[in-house]
Amino acid sequence: MSQFRSADWFGKTGKMGFLYRSWMKNQGMPTDLFDGRPVIGICNTWSELTPCNAHLRDLAEAVKRGVYEAGGFPVEFPIMSLGETLLKPTAMLFRNLASMDAEESIRGNPIDGVVLLTGCDKTTPSTMMGAASVGLPTIVVPGGPMLNGKYRGTDIGSGTAVWKLTDDLKTGKITNDEYLAAESCMSRSAGHCMTMGTASTMACMVESLGMCLSQAAATPAVDSRKKVLAQLSGRRIVEMVKEGLTISKILTRAAFENAIKVNAAIGGSTNFIIHLTAIAGRIGVDLCLDDFDRLGSRIPLLLNLMPSGKYLMEDFYYAGGLPVILKELSNELDMGAITVTGKSHAENIKGEGICYNNEVIAAYNTPIIPEAGIAVLKGNLAVNGAVIKPSAATPALMQHTGRAVVFETIEDYHARVDDPQLDIDETCVMVLKNVGPVGYPGMPEVGNMVLPKKLLDKGITDMVRISDGRMSGTAYGTVVLHVSPESAIGGNLALVENGDLICLDVPAKKIELLVDEVELQRRRLLWQKPAYHTDRGYVSMYQRHVQQADKGADLDFLVGNSGSVVTRDSH
Repeated sequence: MSQFRSADWFGKTGKMGFLYRSWMKNQGMPTDLFDGRPVIGICNTWSELTPCNAHLRDLAEAVKRGVYEAGGFPVEFPIMSLGETLLKPTAMLFRNLASMDAEESIRGNPIDGVVLLTGCDKTTPSTMMGAASVGLPTIVVPGGPMLNGKYRGTDIGSGTAVWKLTDDLKTGKITNDEYLAAESCMSRSAGHCMTMGTASTMACMVESLGMCLSQAAATPAVDSRKKVLAQLSGRRIVEMVKEGLTISKILTRAAFENAIKVNAAIGGSTNFIIHLTAIAGRIGVDLCLDDFDRLGSRIPLLLNLMPSGKYLMEDFYYAGGLPVILKELSNELDMGAITVTGKSHAENIKGEGICYNNEVIAAYNTPIIPEAGIAVLKGNLAVNGAVIKPSAATPALMQHTGRAVVFETIEDYHARVDDPQLDIDETCVMVLKNVGPVGYPGMPEVGNMVLPKKLLDKGITDMVRISDGRMSGTAYGTVVLHVSPESAIGGNLALVENGDLICLDVPAKKIELLVDEVELQRRRLLWQKPAYHTDRGYVSMYQRHVQQADKGADLDFLVGNSGSVVTRDSH
């Protein structure tokens, strides 16, 4: 009998071998499945409460076919699923919890290799964080984007259309009936957001890291070729186990640097920074906020896709998908980095990387925007850093000084933003406090604050907005996010008052509160730390142990890994 990890369960003699095999046999499994072949865990984030992942049970069956074909033994298991669209107060609060679920489920069971079925925003980083902490051979099967939204003769993008249509409804440009009709038109097939939101960004991150098969990121969820990729992934994970190709051999420093550059070229979500940093922390790669600026901010935008452009993920796939981006960036990337195929990126895309629509994917030498990667800002308002996505911002606001209009909490914002008496104009800077990892808790996607109705009525579509929260990857605007340290733990954002001048200078990578240090010190002495939201359960633990945004917002005791060894039996 081969001595894969699972042999410590199914290869045992006596009582423990009897126990481990017998109860599995109540599912109708024949004895020869326990003959020492690789056991492949299929980590499924399927849930009807996670609409983006509701089709993953079908993909799991395709993976199983591939595992059986390659001589493996597939076992599917569920973990906590994080539905971005439904889960309150924010799915980000539970990303670390889901990562713990994935980690302990993988480590504690007779698994030799694992296939991660992902889709919705947090299901990808959480499962990857968990898998990285165990260290087994791992491959990801992204669930894929929805088909393009179609509304009255035009394409509408998931998420991105929500913000635009909501503004239009608020200003009377469309009726409520039209608004409701667009709901069905936007989400018309299985899959995750078909804009370059966080879900699509995470799928592209996985492919650029080398953690999935080529073309897996952009293939639509309902395209038959998605099932083919799932089946081939099932075959490949068995081979990875036999080769000893573990996740740590793929997630190298070079892989992370590749992902940062690719994210810039596709106009990926700002959430990418937090999730990639957290994954790096689990695998032991030292990644800091400055790396994203140093490596990514000078990379040209090549993908013309909402919210930074015109098209959607289905168009991206037809234009050639991520292999085209890899080929165009080949002089910037480490194309020799190893991937789940056991081959390099260069080998994987040989014969691919052909662009079939230059309106969707631009050439490196004729980019959509010359330098469009996420910019890292620092200054007295964000000592540890903040981020902005230039490709989704208004060029005229990239250097701007304005008067602060402060909202102390999200409730304060909702109560006052549309008050006709609110002292605000388009030159002001909207500031939202207490929406960071500790403050909300969980750092929700509320940073792209909807503008006051009276300004929307004037035709104003963008203003500088600053918070310690996040925004959806589908959103747009001149929005400064992830301010660290956050306001709830006493960062200078907590000290901002109405009327203070704030200077944003993206070219200079600065964000400054134009208040002298003596006055800030006076305010700091008067500041009182907000009480924790609860004294029990996971949320209490989260608030006391979550790291700041610049560290990836992981729990401090989860950084690093524990490996795959479990020495004690269950009975």
